[in-house]
Amino acid sequence: MALYSEKVMDHFRNPRNVGVIEDADGIGEVGNAKCGDIMKMYLKIEDGIIADVKFETFGCGSAIASSSMATELIKGKPVAEALQLTNKAVAEALDGLPDYKMHCSVLAEEAIRSALEDYYKKHPDAAI
Repeated sequence: MALYSEKVMDHFRNPRNVGVIEDADGIGEVGNAKCGDIMKMYLKIEDGIIADVKFETFGCGSAIASSSMATELIKGKPVAEALQLTNKAVAEALDGLPDYKMHCSVLAEEAIRSALEDYYKKHPDAAI
């Protein structure tokens, strides 16, 4: 059995939504000191919908693939739905990650939550 699924390899080789949103409504940055991975997520939110999402990830292939897949899963979705995204859902969407790489999907979940927290700090009147 291959170590990584085709989906992991595809999102690693052709990551979606890479980059920066200059006037982002929410920015979240998280890191894992143990492995050295750092993820930064940028959200553009319009009428409670994630209109755009971009990421910058410094890390291994699993971290890049997890970031890419996570952005695909929340783009165009209501904020409330993005808040429900779990690392398990990210890993499942990638057709699985090796156990020792599951922390990469956790980072993706945490980066999104961090960006949404930032959004709510900047927009305290926004409905959840």
